[in-house]
Amino acid sequence: MRLCRVGLVGAGGVARRHARVLSGFDDVELIGVVDVTSGAAADLAATHGARPYGAVEQLLAAGPDAVYVCVPPFAHGPIEEAIVAAGVPMFVEKPVAVDLPTAERIAGLVADRGLLTAVGHHWRYLHVVAQARDLLAGRAVRLVTGAWLDRVPPVDWWARRERSGGPVVEQAAHVLDLIRLLAGEVTEVTGYGDGSPPPVDGADVDSVTAATLRFAGGAVGTLSAACVLGWKHRAGVEILADGVALTLTEDALLVCDADGPRRFDADLDGARAAVDRAFIDAVRGIGDDVRVPYAEALGTHRLALAVAESARTGGAVRLPDAVRHPPQGVPADVDG
Repeated sequence: MRLCRVGLVGAGGVARRHARVLSGFDDVELIGVVDVTSGAAADLAATHGARPYGAVEQLLAAGPDAVYVCVPPFAHGPIEEAIVAAGVPMFVEKPVAVDLPTAERIAGLVADRGLLTAVGHHWRYLHVVAQARDLLAGRAVRLVTGAWLDRVPPVDWWARRERSGGPVVEQAAHVLDLIRLLAGEVTEVTGYGDGSPPPVDGADVDSVTAATLRFAGGAVGTLSAACVLGWKHRAGVEILADGVALTLTEDALLVCDADGPRRFDADLDGARAAVDRAFIDAVRGIGDDVRVPYAEALGTHRLALAVAESARTGGAVRLPDAVRHPPQGVPADVDG
């Protein structure tokens, strides 16, 4: 394959970010864009020398080598079904759906087809994540504290639970994915929402959510999510293990152990490029560094939905035994 021909479904901010990254790869050709808003598809396509299409089926008929699905949570399902049926490798932005049945159905189709997939949990490509895993190796994780404290994004669907899934599903998924990677699987959650929506027209999501987490390995933890600010205040996870305290965000890793406190800067732009590079290399058959295939992302989505369900009902939610889908995490030879 000389050039990897890529199509985009969606023309919003996340799709535009992927388009910028992909257009910088000399082995990628963006061939088409689909969006429910024809003007947005035409604009993004024109920016990158691609063609706008009116439907996913038309894009697939153009013969892409891979398709990126960058749509709001409520729009997932039929798009992925069409791509899987066509046998085209697929990159899906998180969250993978607004509910669990849709995500489980797509995961089953992907598994039956043996399709190459990736999901946009780009935090796993931060070099400091490899460093954090090295520091935790051989230590018992005791306490996990995750938080995503932010604003309401400026899109009309976000503040509606049936369209976004709420802040835990749509925003805090990055934090929950890191929590699973660094501390292991969660077996039970108990969540609480404040029952008060943010001051946005039509909003019905909780302004704040707090949850306790119990891990298979014996650790306990908490997750906090909020969308009442005018800025992104904090997003990350703090882990206490025997003899070390780590704070990991998309900006830096803070370490405190017997050697004293130290800070290691992260490279968010590099991680965003790396997640795309890894997928394209896998599609071309020259790499094998997809860290979050669809089946692995399903584990994070299941956890996020469990927190949201517990907050809605006020009762504890137990998660089924989870089996990770390799490859995941970071390869052993990544330099932290």
